[in-house]
Amino acid sequence: MRDLLPEIRTWQHQGKTVALATVVKAWGSSPRPLGAKMAISSEGEMAGSVSGGCVEGAVVEEALAVLSSGRAKLIEYGVSDDLAWTVGLSCGGKLEIFIEPLS
Repeated sequence: MRDLLPEIRTWQHQGKTVALATVVKAWGSSPRPLGAKMAISSEGEMAGSVSGGCVEGAVVEEALAVLSSGRAKLIEYGVSDDLAWTVGLSCGGKLEIFIEPLS
């Protein structure tokens, strides 16, 4: 989280709102450990990583919805190992990500 703070502060000083996405559960193979974090600005900018890239575009979309509504959200992403490559999840498995607006 500390490595995200400079970017979060910059965005907030620019008047942007910020959401924080955190890996709270992982099943099977997961590219990022529990507790991995990604910050998302109201302009769609990202800092950090929750998946090594495989679902981060979807996380950004959900984060923008969280910022719009002001309500946190728990999202699950996953796919069987057989289908993993076709949807961009080279690792297979499942991730549960909590997305919350920062005040």
